[in-house]
Amino acid sequence: MAPVLALIRAAFAYMDGRIDPPSSMHRLTEADLGAQAKTGEVWVIGAPPVACMVLTPKADALYVGKVATAKTERGRGLARRLIACAEMRARALGFPTLELQSRVELVENHAAFTAMGFTQTEATAHAGYDRPTSLTFRKPVLPLP
Repeated sequence: MAPVLALIRAAFAYMDGRIDPPSSMHRLTEADLGAQAKTGEVWVIGAPPVACMVLTPKADALYVGKVATAKTERGRGLARRLIACAEMRARALGFPTLELQSRVELVENHAAFTAMGFTQTEATAHAGYDRPTSLTFRKPVLPLP
């Protein structure tokens, strides 16, 4: 999991000083990713990894987290491929919806997720904040034709 963690840290580094509170990736460890691989799923493109995501089953949705693409690989559709994989996994696991969150400050991510078919459904605040700090996005998982 070390290369996956390194990818996430490098891909999320631009958020430092831009989002408040700081990203949870600062607390993420190799052991956390290993545990996630046992209770959810960790998907990676490339060896060494150039893109990744973490999938976590929730009550009514498959949660997509830590979507990361190496800076040198951005603009090649890797995040779209990961989201398509997440949709496939949601169908296979019987989830009708994908869900993800993005920090309010990351407007370019909101635009990218909207372009991939997600709709903002909620704004939430981290503990101790009196303003929204995260936006929740959901995407229905359509059955295959």
